Amino acid sequence: MTILVTGSAGFIGANFVLDWLQRHDEKVVSLDKLTYAGNLRNLESVKDDARHRFVRGDIGDNPLVADLLKEHRPRAVLNFAAESHVDRSIDGPEDFIQTNIVGTFRLLEAVRAYWNPLAEEERRNFRFLHVSTDEVYGSLTPAAPAFCETHRYQPNSPYSASKAASDHLVRAYHHTYGLPVLTTHCSNNYGPYHFPEKLIPLVINNALLGKPLPVYGDGQQIRDWLYVGDHCGAIRRVLEAGRPGETYNIGGNNEKTNVDVVHAICGMLDELRPRPDGKGYRDQIAFIKDRPGHDRRYAIDASRIQRELDWKPRETFDSGIAKTVRWYLDNQAWVQSVTSGAYRDWMDRQYRE
Repeated sequence: MTILVTGSAGFIGANFVLDWLQRHDEKVVSLDKLTYAGNLRNLESVKDDARHRFVRGDIGDNPLVADLLKEHRPRAVLNFAAESHVDRSIDGPEDFIQTNIVGTFRLLEAVRAYWNPLAEEERRNFRFLHVSTDEVYGSLTPAAPAFCETHRYQPNSPYSASKAASDHLVRAYHHTYGLPVLTTHCSNNYGPYHFPEKLIPLVINNALLGKPLPVYGDGQQIRDWLYVGDHCGAIRRVLEAGRPGETYNIGGNNEKTNVDVVHAICGMLDELRPRPDGKGYRDQIAFIKDRPGHDRRYAIDASRIQRELDWKPRETFDSGIAKTVRWYLDNQAWVQSVTSGAYRDWMDRQYRE
């Protein structure tokens, strides 16, 4: 048996592949375009594993995907491939349209062509699992109920709009063609191998380099933080027992303001890697101009996946952030390898103020 994982060298995809191979003997074929956020070093520990085959390629390359499906005959395709950074989508939305919408469409077409002629039992057991985000639901007021699976789509950035469009395509392929799809909406992930343009790894990296810790606006934006290992466990469970055509929200039950997250990281670093001058890392916090259309609050109601699939997160925010900070302290070589010249140019432009 085999599964095909797209976006396998990115943050969540790589964590899923590593987690899967620790728990299963089932073969993994992984596909990644290796853009700036895709890094083969994320998969270095399994490069010689006979159960894992890596292929560099684009989900929008229909002939390549078709050949992989024909050769390996996977029982499931898990689609992690996406452009995912809101700031970059504001700066240049076209890549998000091409990957998240056009790429998902072409992937679905290749999968449909593969799935249609399968024997009846193989057709029935096959799954296409699409990994999406809570950002498709828009923004919540402070007292509003958390996002449930039936919440109205109200995307507010080019990124979230492109993910919403991909969700609609996946849904349509189930209702029109019968393709057995599953869709998950996760809250903000954090953990090992997170590219340091996102808040948590950015703060850790900048703190250690003695650089400002940029916080948008007043820092009171609220997110539900989900440790990536918990997310991988939820996806495994949805793949195993989720009902085709359904969506499942995955959250960490950890609503925190951005500035509280930054304070927590500073406190851990003060203890684990004190500044040479004896000052606290909070002195490096710099409040900067808010980004356009910045959503105020996300919150996930994960009661459905807990009720129907018996899943809930194992990590609290305190335990997850402790693991994350220690991983970055122990893996500075990885951080240096991904913070290339292109990354530095982006950071300089994005946070110039």
